[in-house]
Amino acid sequence: MKNVTLNVQGMSCGHCVKAVEGSVGELTGVEQVTVKLDDAQVEVVYNESQVSLEKIKETIDDQGYDVE
Repeated sequence: MKNVTLNVQGMSCGHCVKAVEGSVGELTGVEQVTVKLDDAQVEVVYNESQVSLEKIKETIDDQGYDVE
């Protein structure tokens, strides 16, 4: 398992948290997603052999948030 912390801009409320946690959490290979709204960060624990970091970033971007 790999653990990564992404800086994500544009999240501001509970809906944002649910959107990111829900969409990323549905990806095959993602074990855990935690949004830290106050820090503008998303922590993801995932299996590199099942999902790429690029796919995780793309999924967050698709929800309308900017991944740095």
